[in-house]
Amino acid sequence: MHFNPLKAGSVMPEFNLPGVDGAYHSNFKYTDKKFLLVIFSCNHCPYVQAYEQRMISLQNDYRDKGLQIIAISSNDAVNYPEDSFEEMKQRSNKIGFNFPYLYDESQEVAKLYGASHTPQLFLFDEGRKLVYTGKIDDNWKEPEKVNMRYLGMALDELLEGKPVSVPETFAIGCTIKWK
Repeated sequence: MHFNPLKAGSVMPEFNLPGVDGAYHSNFKYTDKKFLLVIFSCNHCPYVQAYEQRMISLQNDYRDKGLQIIAISSNDAVNYPEDSFEEMKQRSNKIGFNFPYLYDESQEVAKLYGASHTPQLFLFDEGRKLVYTGKIDDNWKEPEKVNMRYLGMALDELLEGKPVSVPETFAIGCTIKWK
């Protein structure tokens, strides 16, 4: 696969995908939110698993400040059955996700974003322009040893009315499993 990930300033690509909650979710459903964070995710990737609690904490910490996290799994469920829609429902319930977890079975949404990894983040501002893309922080394995909270810094800067000082980092994790 050849990837052209969205660059800072890009307009948010539209999506309308089924969620593990039984409803469809589109980017238009969240017009009341100041910031939308799309995280390409999945069930089986150890990097994603290492970040799940941090994702839940981020949603809790920034919910009242206008953040909505939306996780999307675009992995091929035929060759990676652990990433099937049924398994996504079970994982969401088991871990207690406090954000929508959506299934991009056609993989079209991942292609629109130019996503290549899980987890890979795309943070959009109030005008739905991309202001940050990459990873959550600089230590996927040991949360207590994080030095750079890239996503937290970007959100804090936006909330202070400042431009994002580090708009792009390299997403680390598993590759999206293409059909």
